[in-house]
Formats: sequence, C-alpha cells, structure tokens
Amino acid sequence: MTSVREHGTDGGKATRADRPWRIVGQGAAALAAGMGVGRFAYTPILPMMHAQAGLSPRLGAELATANYVGYLLGAIAAIVAPRIFASRRALRPSLAILIVTPALMPVTHAGALWSSLRLVAGIASALIFVIAADAMLTGLRGHAHHLVGWAFGGIGAGIALSGVAVLVLRTTGTWQQAWWTAAALTAVLAVPAWGLRTDPASPEAPPPAPSGPRAGSGLRWFGALLAGYTLEGTGYIIAGTFLVAAIDQTAPGWAGSGAWILVGLAALPSTALWAWLSQIWSRPALVLAALVVQAVGIALPALAGGIVPALVSAVLFGATFLGIATLTLAIGSHLRIPRAVAILTTGYSIGQILGPLVVTPLLHRGYHPALLVGAALVVLAAAATGVLRHRFPHHLGPLPRRVLAVRHQGSP
Repeated sequence: MTSVREHGTDGGKATRADRPWRIVGQGAAALAAGMGVGRFAYTPILPMMHAQAGLSPRLGAELATANYVGYLLGAIAAIVAPRIFASRRALRPSLAILIVTPALMPVTHAGALWSSLRLVAGIASALIFVIAADAMLTGLRGHAHHLVGWAFGGIGAGIALSGVAVLVLRTTGTWQQAWWTAAALTAVLAVPAWGLRTDPASPEAPPPAPSGPRAGSGLRWFGALLAGYTLEGTGYIIAGTFLVAAIDQTAPGWAGSGAWILVGLAALPSTALWAWLSQIWSRPALVLAALVVQAVGIALPALAGGIVPALVSAVLFGATFLGIATLTLAIGSHLRIPRAVAILTTGYSIGQILGPLVVTPLLHRGYHPALLVGAALVVLAAAATGVLRHRFPHHLGPLPRRVLAVRHQGSP
C-alpha cells in the first residue's frame, strides 16, 4: 500500500510517520552543535588552557562571561525580531559561526580577541537554541512527550562527544588541537541540522489566551517560573563552567574530563525520562525535585574529594540540568505566554552572566567555594519555583495521571 506523504517547503518529501523522528534528529543535531559542543566544549578545554596557554582563573571567568553576554544578546534578538533571528534564515549562519569561532581560538593568545570570539559564539548558540526549541515544540506538538525529550538530549550527546575528544587530547595533544576538534565536531553535526524546518508563524501566533476571570493569571505563575529559571541559570552555569577544573583539584587528571563525559551521557536520556515523568506527575513538582537533586550534585565535589563523589556529581548534574530546561520551557508553553522560550532563555542568560561574576572573587581560593555558591543559588531557584505548585492551572493542558486522579477523587 502506498504510504501517505506530505510535501515540505523545501521541495522534499517525507512520510507522516517519519517526519516527527526527522524533526527529532535534526533538532538534536542542531542543539548538539550549538550547545553541546559550541557552548560547552569550553568547560573541558579550560584546564588545558590553564596548563598550556597560561590562562588565569580570572581571564577564564571573563571568557565564560563574554560567552554568556553573547547568549543574552542572541536571546533578546529573538524576542525583538523573531521573523529575522528566530527563523531558518538565522539558523544556518549561526551554525557557520560556531564552526569558525572555535577554529580561530588557537590563532591568538590575546584575551580581548578570545573574549570577542566567545561573545559571537554565544550569540549564535542562543539563536540556535531558540530556533531549534521553537521548531521542536511546534513540530512535535501532539506527539509523544518523549520525542521532545530525545530531541533536547542532543545537547547531552554533544557534551559527551566533546568530552571524549578532549579526554584523548589531554594526554596526546594541545589546547589548540582541542579547539580545532570542537570546530570539526560542530561542522559534522551541522550537516543534519542544516535542513531543520521552522514554523514562521509560531513566534508571532501564540495559542489563544484562556477566557474568564483567570485569563491573565498565567502571568503570576510565569513570573515565579522566570525568577526560578534565572536563579537556576546563575547557579547551574557555575558548575557548567568550573566543574571539570574543580574536580581536577582533588582527583586524578583524567577524572575531570571523564566526569564531563558522564555529564553528557547522563544528560542524553534524561530529557526523555523527565518528559515521560511529566505524564505522571505535574511539571512544577518535577522541576522542584530536579533542582534539589542538582544542588546536591553541584555541592558534592566541594564537600568530598576523590573519584567517586566526582562521578556521582557528574551523573546528578547531567541528569537534571537539561530536564530543568525542558520542563521549564514546557511550563511556559503550557501557560500560553507569547514568546515564552525566548523570554525564559533571556532570564536564563542574565543568570549565566551573573554566575561567573559572582564567584570570580572566590577563585583565588580554588573552585570549590564557587561550587558551594552555585549549589546555594540552585536551592534559591527551587524555593522560587516551589510557588508554581500552589493552584497551578493544570486545566490549560493535558493533565498528568496523578493530577487527574486527584481531581477525580475530589469530584462529586
């Protein structure tokens, strides 16, 4: 029997059954390139730059901040001009930028030029994230939740790939080769990501707001969500930037890069797992639980040295940071807030800029105090996000099984 086909805007054809998985593959590749490698490869490369390029802890933090400032600028651009910056026309140039900028890092030792390259890379990363997230949340709407989870798991795959590459190069190569390898990985991942289709109407045509006396009440929960996500951005990025360097201080040389590989491997299936759990428990409850677990994971290497705490920390961190992001974006979409992805990404970006700045005065004592500050900020994020559990408007979307059961028990 002939399969039913649908025509894409690019003239290609795909079966309806295959198209969701094509979106998953293309979106995962885009996020792996833009975030997993283009954004997070700096974390395992940082100790190599300390040892071989003479990078100081302060300059290392400044490079991280420059990248996060760029990420903020990209997120703001996606809000101000979504038809230009949150569309396919921006995706391909952004992928190209993330190939070129890491390739240029080894050609200089000037801190100002390094900062400029990381700034531009941050802009490209944010645009890729917003474009890919919007494309997947729109294109996979109505399909099983785990499909979106696997798509966001591409970030974990990119982290693991870059971690393996740097682990090999730590003993046989140089920091320059590490950056060139990151550029090559991004180029490979950009190939499947190149054809990711976006819905040009999605940034401008949010779902209709609910009517009635509670019509504007979604803003109250969204405000708490934004506050918690901003605090999470501040706390998580401290670990996301300095975790490898902190582990290197109290564990064998391979442990830091090995832990970063574990972060990626734990992150890869985590988003699908959290998406599946969101069909059983409410998303606000899951975000709260994930934040508490993440705070424990961030603090662990600072409280206990050695290999085992380092690896446990990596698993807890990797298993939660993407889950928190995907659950938060899903809650924003559930609340029917226009451009929720771009707004939440902007708050997250502001938090990420503040993270390295907050802990820079502590870095002369090593990276462990910085991790403790990061864990404390994540605890504050959990407190802010906990507000969402009070009379959350579950009725705006499909009800999780536990919430549905409670409502049935309470009905006359």
